Amino acid sequence: MGARPRRRRAPAAAAAAAAAPGPLGALLAATLLAAAGAQQSATVANPVSGASPDLLPHFQLEPKDVYIVKNKAVSLACRATPATQIYFKCNGEWVHQGDHITQHSTDRGTGLPVMEVRIEVTRQQVEKIFGLEEYWCQCVAWSSSGTTKSQKAFVRIAYLRKNFEQEPTAREVSIEQGVVLPCRPPEGIPPAEVEWLRNEELVDPALDANVYVTPEHSLVLRQARLADSANYTCVAKNIVARRRSASAAITVYVDGAWSEWSKWSVCGAECTHWRSRECSEPAPRNGGQGCHGPELDTRNCTSELCSHAAPGAEDVALYVGLVAVAVCLVLLLLVGVLVYCRKKGGLDADVADSSILTAGFQPVSIKPSKADNPSLLTIQPDLGTATMTYQGSLCPRQDGPAKLQLPNGHLLSPLGAGRHTLHHSSPAAEGADFVARLSTQSYFRSLPRGTTNMAYGTFNFLGGRLMIPNTGISLLIPPDAIPRGKIYEVYLTLHKQEEVRLPLAGCQTLLSPIVSCGPPGVLLTRPAILAMGHCVEASAENWSIRLKKQSCEGTWEDVLQLGSEPCTELYYCQLEAQACYIFTEQLGRFALVGESLSMAASKRLKLVLFAPAACPSLEYNIRVYCLSDTQDVLKEVIQLEKQLGGQLIGAPRVLHFKDSYHNLRLSIHDMPSSLWKSKLLASYQEIPFYHIWSGLQPFLHCTFTLERLSPSTCELACKIWVWQVEGDGQSFTVNFNIAKDTRFSDWLVPDSEVGAPALVGPSAFKIPFLIRQKIISSLDPPGTRGADWRMLAQKLNLDSHLSFFASKPSPTAMILNLWEARHFPNGNLSQLAAAVAEVGKQDGALFTVSEAEC
Repeated sequence: MGARPRRRRAPAAAAAAAAAPGPLGALLAATLLAAAGAQQSATVANPVSGASPDLLPHFQLEPKDVYIVKNKAVSLACRATPATQIYFKCNGEWVHQGDHITQHSTDRGTGLPVMEVRIEVTRQQVEKIFGLEEYWCQCVAWSSSGTTKSQKAFVRIAYLRKNFEQEPTAREVSIEQGVVLPCRPPEGIPPAEVEWLRNEELVDPALDANVYVTPEHSLVLRQARLADSANYTCVAKNIVARRRSASAAITVYVDGAWSEWSKWSVCGAECTHWRSRECSEPAPRNGGQGCHGPELDTRNCTSELCSHAAPGAEDVALYVGLVAVAVCLVLLLLVGVLVYCRKKGGLDADVADSSILTAGFQPVSIKPSKADNPSLLTIQPDLGTATMTYQGSLCPRQDGPAKLQLPNGHLLSPLGAGRHTLHHSSPAAEGADFVARLSTQSYFRSLPRGTTNMAYGTFNFLGGRLMIPNTGISLLIPPDAIPRGKIYEVYLTLHKQEEVRLPLAGCQTLLSPIVSCGPPGVLLTRPAILAMGHCVEASAENWSIRLKKQSCEGTWEDVLQLGSEPCTELYYCQLEAQACYIFTEQLGRFALVGESLSMAASKRLKLVLFAPAACPSLEYNIRVYCLSDTQDVLKEVIQLEKQLGGQLIGAPRVLHFKDSYHNLRLSIHDMPSSLWKSKLLASYQEIPFYHIWSGLQPFLHCTFTLERLSPSTCELACKIWVWQVEGDGQSFTVNFNIAKDTRFSDWLVPDSEVGAPALVGPSAFKIPFLIRQKIISSLDPPGTRGADWRMLAQKLNLDSHLSFFASKPSPTAMILNLWEARHFPNGNLSQLAAAVAEVGKQDGALFTVSEAEC
């Protein structure tokens, strides 16, 4: 009995405490409210004994369910009368008094006090209990007669996932056949609403009785009509986002049917007459089947009255002679084929036997040394051979403009002449020896045997360089990266993406080629630098970029996240506008993978137009390739088009493709209808977003099939538009002669212009060996007034990598190695010399390192 009066007086006591001045009153009110709320029953209204139920608070406004969109806070409100206090309770806990916004008024009809209270709920508050239970809030109102609770209002975080659970697929259907296009929208809160688009126009079942949408969101065409041939897109939307499925092309075709037979013709001189029919009721359309059976029917028109003479003995002899001659010709042909096959088989066996050792690798391309320049080191090292002592300069010849000028003073101390021990072998036998030594290693059996996508060489402590021509892919092995006394046979391989399975999850996308360098497991005392292109428009707020490496077990692992402190000193990456330079002390298989953090993230696509170099028929195909903007992919497409007999018909363009889930569209316009016509049924073609964004389908393209109305037409003029819905776009103006126009052939890099795939020793570097050693020994120690490697990094705009350089035994060597990787073979030594000169500008005279000084 003693507890009930305390429970009744709790709200009044709280009100009195709240009226007390200062923070002490607010704290006391919150304490009393918490105690009172803990003793409330589960009923909506708790009247005080003896009080009138009419004076219990009743709610004029109760909180309602709301959704948090992105990071915007939501507001909950309730209003009650008569009420002396109103407080919110969320998930069983009272909301702090300071978080309430209260308004007082009076009901004009009854004169009773009215109180309205609002609170704000943030995304962070909801996420704190995410997964445990739903976040809910309710109001509790007090009056002198008791308390009343409002309904619960649930606060949920709104979202809409990116991937459709099921997308519509393209179909070809017969006319009047029923069509069902399934669509299961992405998961979302609140559930997504679905609508359908036909060629980007909204499908309204209320206006078309032939169309309806099922409760499962499938679009149903009761009877397909020719007008229903179009691109259909399922669109899912809620308060957060709007998603589009891949478009599905529906083609409604018509099978042909015969017309009625015509009347029999007049009986001819040969005692026959005929009748005909046409495949026109209906005629086949949109790829429908033609009519089966004869178009012309011929019969004897006089029956038994029209006699036919039997063949005579002379005719029979003629036929027998012709058959005999045909049999003899067939026998002679068979004998000739057998003889040819025997000779061909023997020749093929000889060729196969002689090419076993060279099928996987090609000989290393090494520049031969000149007879008058014995000081230039070009000797090819090898294993298992005799040892010789090489004496002389390690500085290659430098042409006049490429001489390196450096300050002559205490900054660069001179180096003495050195003696270097090298192994060498006969260059003629090296290719076969290389393959023979590697043929037993299982790792090499998985490498592609094509010569265009692979380079290899034999290296020692002097280092060298491997390059895959026309791909932007190279491997720099710095001097002293290979321990002295060791000789490594190193390879560099570009993999086709369909041959290597690289798993991608969520919004991840492949940003670079997949490249292997090896053999894996070799010991390197300094990082090698792997250079390759990429297609990302990098920005820290839009992208999370990771370097992935394949382990020996075949799984892909993240070894480095760009932009963050390196978790290991084994890997580092310098990301530039179109290329990345990977420092690695462990060789293996690498790829650059990105994950978009916002819809503003974009990749570069290279748009390239090809068409046949010769057009013997009336049909003419224009192929529009949408490629990742890296040199290796463009090279592969150029090689493919050369095999197809294609030619470039427009300068390549770059398009920025955003992570907006919108497809890429292609259309053709402004074509002279009197000369050409397009066979495209729809107004445009589409490439689905996910096919492009994953980066795993390298040669995506669309073909526009055109037909010229006359064989003499050779001039083609049109416009081709390529654009992403609600994104970037490009327009090609095509105006050329299909028979003789070759003005864009200069864009195709001839195979004869590629460099040597392997360079060994000093020939692989722009900086002479002795000068490199002088720079390193002078700038590695801390210098006065900061004249050391840190200032050199600043002069070369590499000061953002100081922490990585400092972690290595020779920071200057890392800077020079990166300069070599970025600027070979067209680097400007004068600019490097100027940067070094500025570091040591307190020294006066400059000297030129010539061949004599080397």
